[in-house]
Amino acid sequence: MAKSKNNAKKVSCISVPSQKINSLSSSSLHYLFFSPKKPSANRFFGLKWYRSSRFWVLALFLCGFPGMLKLWYTPDPSVPFSPDPCVTSQSQLQESFSNRHTRQQLGLVSNDERNGKNDQEVGSVNARELKFEVGFGSNEVKNESLKGAVDFQGRISGGVEEDSEFWKQPDGLGFKPCLKFSGEYSKESELILEDRRKYLLVVVSGGMNQQRNQIVDAVVIARILGAALVVPILQVNVIWGDESEFSDIFDLENFKRVLANDVRIVSSLPSNHVTRRPVVENRTPLHVSPHWIRARYLKRLNREGVLLLRGLDSRLSKDLPSDLQKLRCKVAFHALRFVPPVVELGNKLAERMQRKGPYIALHLRMELDVWVRTGCHPGLNHEYDEIINQERRQRPELLTAKSNMTCHERKLAGLCPLSPLEVARLLKALGAPKSARIYWAGGQPLGGKEALLPLTREFPHFYNKEDLASAGELKPFANKASLMAAIDYLVSEKSDVFMPSHGGNMGHAIQGHRAYAGHKKYITPNKRHMLRYFLNSSLPEAEFNGVMKELHRDSLGQPELRTSKAGRDVTKYPVPECMCRDEHDDRSHE
Repeated sequence: MAKSKNNAKKVSCISVPSQKINSLSSSSLHYLFFSPKKPSANRFFGLKWYRSSRFWVLALFLCGFPGMLKLWYTPDPSVPFSPDPCVTSQSQLQESFSNRHTRQQLGLVSNDERNGKNDQEVGSVNARELKFEVGFGSNEVKNESLKGAVDFQGRISGGVEEDSEFWKQPDGLGFKPCLKFSGEYSKESELILEDRRKYLLVVVSGGMNQQRNQIVDAVVIARILGAALVVPILQVNVIWGDESEFSDIFDLENFKRVLANDVRIVSSLPSNHVTRRPVVENRTPLHVSPHWIRARYLKRLNREGVLLLRGLDSRLSKDLPSDLQKLRCKVAFHALRFVPPVVELGNKLAERMQRKGPYIALHLRMELDVWVRTGCHPGLNHEYDEIINQERRQRPELLTAKSNMTCHERKLAGLCPLSPLEVARLLKALGAPKSARIYWAGGQPLGGKEALLPLTREFPHFYNKEDLASAGELKPFANKASLMAAIDYLVSEKSDVFMPSHGGNMGHAIQGHRAYAGHKKYITPNKRHMLRYFLNSSLPEAEFNGVMKELHRDSLGQPELRTSKAGRDVTKYPVPECMCRDEHDDRSHE
């Protein structure tokens, strides 16, 4: 029996090669599977036994049987969901994803495949079908690996109906932005804005979205202390080497104008404060209250006139008085607007995505630093795993938390980013049509675009900013990771559906922004509870889809009260402090 060159074509059943079966007559096949009632002993041992067709069919079957047993009982190494999700080879996963037998195990078999259609009948598209649909510039797909990946164009979407239900937006329950500050807050503002003695300097670190969070906190701390805020200093990013300043990313004039009645913003220290030795604080505890801040800094700030704070990430409590929560929303959703060139390009790319209808935005966390920080493996191969392990050994401080957990334990606990195959399965289960256009945000994945093949095969209309924009449009932002992240942010925020493959500052910021904009659909993957269903290869597709929809029924961007759970950030959950319902809305009385 000839071995197939593609290991992924092995099937777990006893079979006879099709070329042999085609050469047999119907009577021979009958004798192969149904023995005669009483075989004649004399005839069997007679001189002409070798002329019997039944003998040769039986001999052929017996000769091939050991080989077929070997195929039957040899574990298929290409099954992507092994008991240990951290050791999956991406190349094996890639092969198995397109194999009908493996797809059936994963619950990804299309209706055509169930009806026994030949693989060639549901095959690939020609070169002209691999062009963009957004009507601009050079339309051809730029990356050759993606061209090869778009080979499922003509196939039904894995048994999931391509209806409009997926694009349906959650019920916002009538909540709308409302930032009405108290009378006491307004009175305090007059005194704060007149003060010329106290100044707050802050140095913010991390990526663009992490810096945004710290700037929000810096404004609130300045308000608590009654100090003027000097435009925040952005520390050079250790990962990307981005030296962008505040005014390179954010519209400084808008920042000052929006906060003019809350905190005085100055571009630099006045001359009579430059020579003063500031009070320096590098280790502010986590989640401190306004009372702690005043008790710790106010007396020294009044004496010295300048306070310098570093490392503000998560230092300010998330549970603040109502007026300060509203101030946080005002900074995050109104004051921190990107510079006009970034807004212009971000809006332009969003319009290109929208020309053919709704689109999904995915924030894929697959960069090297993400795998290093999370303590997880991408499931590509041992070479990439070793690159990650080596980086962790050299920089152990990058591993964020729970360093005693293995990769497998982290995966099962829902602490690892979703893989491209898991993203594809989840989207399909939730009803995303195969024709859906997807914008993916994020840095280049470890393993290149080939690592995305399981996702691009299922959703071929798959673009990022490099695909949508011309080289000339992106040139002003080259080597500026923060500005590139800002473009991703804008296109993602304007999408009809957004889903992150992992938590993080960008996902949290967009969740809050979409809620504040009217609770636009935002899918929060329930990784901790859904992973065991991904590992169950015997689960029928319809049942898998039903389980996924049930698990995510309340995770689609519906309004959630921040106060229902302690420690929630109001810029992620703006209800009820920053959003309220119209008194005339019937739903406000439910």
